[in-house]
Amino acid sequence: MPRSKARAAAAQPGPTVRYLRRKGVGDFVARVHAADPLALIATERDGVASVFVKDLASELRIPAQRMFAILGVPKATAEKKIAAGELLAGSGGRAALGVARLLGVAQALVADSTAGEARAFDTARWLGEWLERPQPALGGRKPADLVDTPTGLAMVTRLLGAVGSGAYQ
Repeated sequence: MPRSKARAAAAQPGPTVRYLRRKGVGDFVARVHAADPLALIATERDGVASVFVKDLASELRIPAQRMFAILGVPKATAEKKIAAGELLAGSGGRAALGVARLLGVAQALVADSTAGEARAFDTARWLGEWLERPQPALGGRKPADLVDTPTGLAMVTRLLGAVGSGAYQ
């Protein structure tokens, strides 16, 4: 393969991870959690189904209007996109995908737990509450107030991993 074609092929991201409402938030989160980085890049570029944001809010037990604010998406824009069945792209779409990835991380932590309570643990509800709780490791900020930027999402993801490992309570 000529060098320029090889570079072009390498630059092409994998297939996007699509939200299928009939399969639910859990299916999407599991596929995002298992996706290879190129598929995630493609999904970040294309956007996520806007209705996913509303369904994710319900799963996390966060009011939809608050979820829109967490993602940095004006309520009117989100509602218009949901009604039209459009994708939510840009920073709001990336933030929604980031919250889906956080849920996947939290679910993996619970799945790996040996505690008996883990079987009946409502991970989504816990994550929704945790996102809204000020964290000393974040300078007293709520994780929800940081996930709308790549750097903030990385900080929150690291903190969630630390909580799961027991390094931070």
